Amino acid sequence: MVGTGALLLMVTACAGQDMPTNRPAGSTGSVSVPAPASPSPSPSESVLPAPPEPNPPGKPRLTVPEGSTQVPADKIDATALPAGFPREVWTANGGTVLDIRAQEGGCGHALGEAAEQAGDHVVVNLSETKAQTNQMCTMDIRYPVISVALAAPLDQRTVVLKTTPAK
Repeated sequence: MVGTGALLLMVTACAGQDMPTNRPAGSTGSVSVPAPASPSPSPSESVLPAPPEPNPPGKPRLTVPEGSTQVPADKIDATALPAGFPREVWTANGGTVLDIRAQEGGCGHALGEAAEQAGDHVVVNLSETKAQTNQMCTMDIRYPVISVALAAPLDQRTVVLKTTPAK
């Protein structure tokens, strides 16, 4: 404790003193500050963080990507899903990407695959990765949003959601 106090006292005392700088002999005036490692942006440049990357197909997220459009309930056939399974679908990227609220739990991860793309409907198989053996997993259920790429925009086609065995 005494050592920490002594160190704090030394740091505080040194903070008020002028520290030597790398300036040429005989120079007077202000202290020079080394240039930053990377150039700072000009006033016309933005310093905003980069926008989030689009949700790549197959990679789950917790929220629906901004700008997505919800598919009307009458355009979703979820009769093959178990009771309690989410029944929410959105389109993005001009209708060529389906963002689907899925279900996963424990060590599993939700997956989605466009199994059939016909003129009047699109069948999406939803599954979950299997947990590795000899691995402890939580007993929670999560509802991530997964993305599934389509060959053509959804337009007026119906989305048929099905589940398949864990992979």
